[in-house]
Amino acid sequence: MDSGSRTQHQRFLRLFTTHEPAIRAFVRRLVPTRTDADDILQEVAIVLWEKFDEFREGGDFKAWACGIARFKVLAWLRDRGRDRLVLDSDVVEVIAAQSLDQEPVLQQQREVLETCLKSVPAAERSLLARAYQPGAVIRDIAETSGRSVAGFYQWLYRMRQMLLDCVKRRLAPEGA
Repeated sequence: MDSGSRTQHQRFLRLFTTHEPAIRAFVRRLVPTRTDADDILQEVAIVLWEKFDEFREGGDFKAWACGIARFKVLAWLRDRGRDRLVLDSDVVEVIAAQSLDQEPVLQQQREVLETCLKSVPAAERSLLARAYQPGAVIRDIAETSGRSVAGFYQWLYRMRQMLLDCVKRRLAPEGA
């Protein structure tokens, strides 16, 4: 790989890794399962890289990537049109447009939540992360934490409430 290609590749990776959570969230809002979103996001990443030469320097990478993701979701829906769990493409278009409109607010909420999570002690933050991993077995996590299953669910509820309160406080306008 020559120097120019390496620089182009590095630039793409920086932009993609920066915006991947938002692109993933956008796709996830449009399809029924996390697995579907993962499959579509892989396809989106390939198309983004293949078309990266068309992306203009200083442009809005996230908006560009979400536009490509929208088309990939629509193609995915077309291919699964007979599946009763799939939304009509017109509905997906409306949801996609609203999602893009809401993205700045959602991004701010994600950033504030990240800040709030940093205030949680590392051991508790680790338990929270384990509880929300795909395929997590709460019974096992509760046992390793020294709590009953019911006690662990209560703890999760209190942690979610604490994080929600923290996010609301940080997002509230001054003097509100």
